[in-house]
Amino acid sequence: MKERFTGSFTQQEPIPDEGIEAALSVLRHGRIHRYNTVPGEAGEVALLEEEFAAFTGARYALALASGGAAMTTALRAIGVVPGDRVLTNAFTLAPVPGAIAAVGAEPVYVETNEALVIDLDDLASKVGQASVLLLSHMRGHLCDMERLSDICREAGITVIEDCAHTMGAAWNGVPSGRFGLVGCYSTQTYKHMNSGEGGFLITDDDEVAARAIIGSGSYMLYGRHRSRPPEEVFERVKYDVPNVSSRMDNLRAAILRPQLRALERQVDRWNERYRAVEAGLRNTPGLTVIDRPAEERFVGSSIQVLLSGWDAASVRDVVARCAARGVELKWFGAAEPVAFTSRYDSWRYAPVPDLPMTDRVLAGLLDMRLPLTFSVEDCELIARIIRAEVSAVYQGQAAAE
Repeated sequence: MKERFTGSFTQQEPIPDEGIEAALSVLRHGRIHRYNTVPGEAGEVALLEEEFAAFTGARYALALASGGAAMTTALRAIGVVPGDRVLTNAFTLAPVPGAIAAVGAEPVYVETNEALVIDLDDLASKVGQASVLLLSHMRGHLCDMERLSDICREAGITVIEDCAHTMGAAWNGVPSGRFGLVGCYSTQTYKHMNSGEGGFLITDDDEVAARAIIGSGSYMLYGRHRSRPPEEVFERVKYDVPNVSSRMDNLRAAILRPQLRALERQVDRWNERYRAVEAGLRNTPGLTVIDRPAEERFVGSSIQVLLSGWDAASVRDVVARCAARGVELKWFGAAEPVAFTSRYDSWRYAPVPDLPMTDRVLAGLLDMRLPLTFSVEDCELIARIIRAEVSAVYQGQAAAE
């Protein structure tokens, strides 16, 4: 009888008891709005921002309602206006180009290579088309950040990092989010900390921080932020920044603070599970495991593999066969979007360019979540199932040729 996996790919770990108690405290006193505090009380959001800034090494952190809100707030704060063009990865999730379109700007897509990162040669060829890059570390893969920084610095391009999948990751010891002028993060349920929805923005820049705080909806209560630039910076900008209310609340902050303290340990646990799947899939005929650079400290909350050169029917067959044995694989090569697997040619509010390299990569790209509710043994079982079904389809292809 064939092995079958019976776990859930969408079930996260419970909120830590410390977070539950903190949330109950907020509910009991009722001061959920971030600025609803009593004298001498900092509030959960203000404390979380201070702690997240320290965690990343940034001067300032701002907690927001979502990762998408963090990106739109960042774009506005650095001065992107309607009609501007913004470079971004062709392989990303819909909220990234969506953030660009939400501020009235136009996404300009850059090719993605087989390492699943932005292709730096293509980026170098397109630097004259925009003055901002919204860089997506899609599915937790970091490109050569020193080379990217050199390209953008020489071209005068401002970088915003989308770190939704790289909270806790680093390149050559530098935390994800610290290479750009702004780093943006998500605390949506399937990210590395879970508040249902939520996000952060970090920066070292005084004016960007002040504009972001006012833009997020401070109602001139910016003095209640513990992570903030000096008063005179707010005085310069406070009348010029539209309020687009997108604040985090004290209830979500309360459940995130214990998770932030545990994040380093959680990263190790994710990577243990990632390595178990990776080891089980290596040397599978027809399947390519994506090697991670030595410079990258990644967070293995998902894993991606390539069925390079496979026809669409065979990829669909692998996905269906694995699903029949309880393993949920997402395919980014389908012509129509399914759940979160939409792709650049699905986002028709922006020009759809010719991107042959990205098309080749996405045609064979399979993606799988690795929640911490899985044990290492679960991951080994999942790898065996994928290996068996890929091998069976691959052998069938070979026999037919």
